[in-house]
Amino acid sequence: MQKLYDSFVDALEKEKKLLAILIDPDKFDVETAAEFLRKLPSKTTHILVGGSSVPDGYTETVVRALKLYTAKPILLFPGDVSQITAAADGILFLSLLSGRNPEFLVGQQIKAVPFLKETQLEIIPTGYLLVDGQNTSAVARVTETNPIAQENLVEIVHTAKAAQWMGKKLVYLEAGSGAKVPVAPEIIAAVKRELSIPIIVGGGIKTEAQLEAAYRAGAQMVVMGTAFE
Repeated sequence: MQKLYDSFVDALEKEKKLLAILIDPDKFDVETAAEFLRKLPSKTTHILVGGSSVPDGYTETVVRALKLYTAKPILLFPGDVSQITAAADGILFLSLLSGRNPEFLVGQQIKAVPFLKETQLEIIPTGYLLVDGQNTSAVARVTETNPIAQENLVEIVHTAKAAQWMGKKLVYLEAGSGAKVPVAPEIIAAVKRELSIPIIVGGGIKTEAQLEAAYRAGAQMVVMGTAFE
């Protein structure tokens, strides 16, 4: 398998578009795994697995169930260290740079080290920015941080730029679960102009028009939940 991060770099260099479907284990019935995967859009390139609050061990149960029916790369998108499982292919090693809660800036990351050292997971350092989607997201509640207002373009761009200078390999612009509006194309485009690393965009993208708008603005990967159905 091509290394996971290489697929992001390849997308950046060749202007390819990646589509990831996000599965929240807390809302997923493993008995439906085969049927769920059959419904995936043909353009799907990756599967993300993770949520803000998941029962211990269930993330691994979900990943193993998915692995029975798909060869698509599965990346962990963990809400905390308890969601790490060696059964996946890689992990977005997230640091919530839009917030100032040290537990999600670096605390959870340090706690993850002894678990990750025992796996073969490909670890992709990712700067995670929560942008206001006009709804109180699970991320905001769990991390006790506020999203950056979409009107505050300068802060969003500067935070994304700081992520790159800190050595992050990806920047993830997230409007949050249940977002009423996705990250605006103007924001994606402004961040794109400042970065030389791939950009992921997720949250609130429910239509083909919103998907294409994110791509045109500069997203290398768009993440959708069950809206694709």
